[in-house]
Amino acid sequence: MAIIVNLDVMMARRKISLMELSEKVGITMANLSILKTGKAKAIRFSTLDAICKALDCQPADVLEYVED
Repeated sequence: MAIIVNLDVMMARRKISLMELSEKVGITMANLSILKTGKAKAIRFSTLDAICKALDCQPADVLEYVED
């Protein structure tokens, strides 16, 4: 896949756990884990917005395009 999810990198930079981020974003840890591991097929803009607010970052900090 050409889209790389760097959520784990941002979480490490902000020193935030999966459980804490899950509570702040308002989605289950299971769904957040699927996103974090890059297995998600889609992400809602509202979820991306909440993640960016919780991590104080930009969408490009979480998602990256890499040509195949």
